[in-house]
Amino acid sequence: MGKEEAPDFAADLRKLRCVKKNERVAEMVRQCEGRGVDPHYAAYFEYFNQGLYYEAHDVLEQWWLPIRKGPEGAFYKGLIQLAGAFVHWQKGRPGPMAALLKLARHNVLPWAPVHQRLDVGEVLNIIDRRLANLDSQTAPKLELRPVS
Repeated sequence: MGKEEAPDFAADLRKLRCVKKNERVAEMVRQCEGRGVDPHYAAYFEYFNQGLYYEAHDVLEQWWLPIRKGPEGAFYKGLIQLAGAFVHWQKGRPGPMAALLKLARHNVLPWAPVHQRLDVGEVLNIIDRRLANLDSQTAPKLELRPVS
């Protein structure tokens, strides 16, 4: 008789989490269609402003991965890093938060003053204020400018 391999429950759980994450992201995107920008981009702001920084990171990352080497890759990478910084803020990790804020600043700076309807100058102000006061308990908000 051959010995049967034990089921790999950890691998099964990882696969299930991946599927559920993809379904969650797809639903976020569906809810943000018809806003005049890519729904992933719109969903990023929706979830960021609700304090759902991990979800904001996820939804924009999914859109960014295929275009990360393109001309706007650094811009979106900076926004993803900004959301990641606030995930660390929620977990009380000022060191990793500061590191990601600095990376985000570097990646969005070339796009100032405005890019993709986002006031990049205001994003830079948010980053600079937070770097000056990592203990702040104020959650930032990001707004897209109306279509002109």
